[in-house]
Amino acid sequence: MQRPSVLKLAVVVLLVLNAALIGWFVFKTDRGSARPGDPSATADTPSLGLAGTPTTGSVAGNPPPDPTTPADTVVAAAGIPIPSAAPADNAEDLLPEEKRVIDLFDRLSPSVVFITTMGATPGYFGRSALQPQGAGSGFVWDADGHVVTNFHVIAQAQEAVVTLADGSEWKASLVGAAPDHDLAVLKIDAPKARIKPIPVGRSKTLRVGQYTLAIGNPFGLDQTLTTGVISALDRQIESMSGRQIYGCIQTDAAINPGNSGGPLIDSRGRLIGVNTAIRSASGSSAGIGFAVPVDTVSRIVPQLISNGRAARAGLGVLLAGQALAKRFGVDGAVIRDVGPDSPAAEAGIVGLEQDRFGRVRLGDVIVAIDQDNVKSIDDLTRLLDQRAVGDEVVVTLDRNGARREVKVRLKSLE
Repeated sequence: MQRPSVLKLAVVVLLVLNAALIGWFVFKTDRGSARPGDPSATADTPSLGLAGTPTTGSVAGNPPPDPTTPADTVVAAAGIPIPSAAPADNAEDLLPEEKRVIDLFDRLSPSVVFITTMGATPGYFGRSALQPQGAGSGFVWDADGHVVTNFHVIAQAQEAVVTLADGSEWKASLVGAAPDHDLAVLKIDAPKARIKPIPVGRSKTLRVGQYTLAIGNPFGLDQTLTTGVISALDRQIESMSGRQIYGCIQTDAAINPGNSGGPLIDSRGRLIGVNTAIRSASGSSAGIGFAVPVDTVSRIVPQLISNGRAARAGLGVLLAGQALAKRFGVDGAVIRDVGPDSPAAEAGIVGLEQDRFGRVRLGDVIVAIDQDNVKSIDDLTRLLDQRAVGDEVVVTLDRNGARREVKVRLKSLE
């Protein structure tokens, strides 16, 4: 009759032993599985409490840390690796491409200027006062203090102030302007030590896909750098005078209001264009910006410095409208009249003629300049726009189906 009591006692003993084993296992887990003599066996290794929060003290089986112990020491004692401190100068961590762009900016940004224009506003007692009117960008052209910018930046200004990269401000005088090309030249009387002319490149050999950098002052934020590529070449945009500017560079480097007049630079740090316009519905950059090509700038700016204006090179002829060319079914620039004593007259070029019945007969039609085809007045204007006064060109003429070539030395039209 005592056997059931013995069984009950045995069950109780087994339960107690089982609980003891579980407690011993948990204790060993908290203390770690290192063998006696292993230093890690006595390390103050915190366990993880709720939500991954480290817990220390007697609950985890470890003594509480000394509050005066540095945090790094506590973390190291927990076995958590401490990353090495970042070097003071992280230049070694930069990619080669980043280093190159940084170097370009450091070298070229001293050549870029911030232009503030001033205009008269009505004041008290009928007096007018000069107030800031607008802002744009520009760049130092030479050691004499000439600064190149867009004509539309200074078009309505009565005064202009140029701020150099070092923060110094200088009153600028207008040297010359070329509205047809949206270019203007200012001059400041700053010490030569402060003036850093920009290196000038070429635009004739540019290729779509080349890297571009634009430095300027968008929205008045001076010395701003944006990067991109040449998206297209030989674009044309309209100037303030209504004439087309040919051969423009299209880039996706961000160009915003205030960038106008600033330099577009290639990956070698050379000027390749003057940022002048954007195409955007919002008025901010949409990845379509345009720059006047540097070959045009290099041709126009010296004229502005010397004469205050840019001379247009021409043949000395008047052209008929394209409607007349369509009426006669010809491709080319139809010559309406030839100026007396003009280069065209010396070359024997003739314009429209009338027979005794008053009917108009075609004279010469220009179909090529230096072997470049001319199919319209725009083509002829674009080709002549790339030439300078005094250049000699070969003009291909068509008269009643017969073609001939003549040499003409271009003259100034202004």
